[in-house]
Amino acid sequence: MLLAAVVGSFAAQAQTIGIKAGANYSNLSGDLKDEERFNNKVGFHGGLYANIPVISELLSIQPEFLYSNKGYKYDDKVETTLLGKEYRYEGSANFNYIDVPVLARVKAGGFFFEAGPQVSYLLNVNDKTKTYVDGQLQDRSTSEKSKEGYSDFEVGYAAGLGFATSGGVSLGLRYNGAFTDLSDDSPARGDFKDARHSVFQLSLGFPLSK
Repeated sequence: MLLAAVVGSFAAQAQTIGIKAGANYSNLSGDLKDEERFNNKVGFHGGLYANIPVISELLSIQPEFLYSNKGYKYDDKVETTLLGKEYRYEGSANFNYIDVPVLARVKAGGFFFEAGPQVSYLLNVNDKTKTYVDGQLQDRSTSEKSKEGYSDFEVGYAAGLGFATSGGVSLGLRYNGAFTDLSDDSPARGDFKDARHSVFQLSLGFPLSK
């Protein structure tokens, strides 16, 4: 895979290689239809990172190769239209990605600040959401696990801060945003026109070599 090859080329130059994992707190942002339907969902992420010094330890480049679970959930919300129809939404949607951020990291003592671009590839979708109209479950036009209508690639950014010990163990908080839309404008995903992933990540990192 091209993304893995890019990370591998960075890793060959790295001073530190390590693993990281943590929690995702995700939702959708953008010009959403009925935005109030969508609620934050807890997921997870994990993978490898490499750290390449540019200016001593003050400035470095950190590419990462992460599996990341994003998405949203419905909190059993009920809406009534002007025509008297009652809509109820429940369940959650999981979008599983490979994320490849390449971040510039600035250190100040034990603290660090990081920011940079991110490219993501959509592996699969596990959509468990359901819509009921007047108590009746609506049929789906596509499979619950289909990627049809969703963009395979997402281009975005990441920025965050954290603290690292002298041994390299780190705790970081990061925000991931997207420049590209979740949907590829297919009629099957009309509700997600102009929708983008919005994710907060809390991570623990452990060096494997230094």
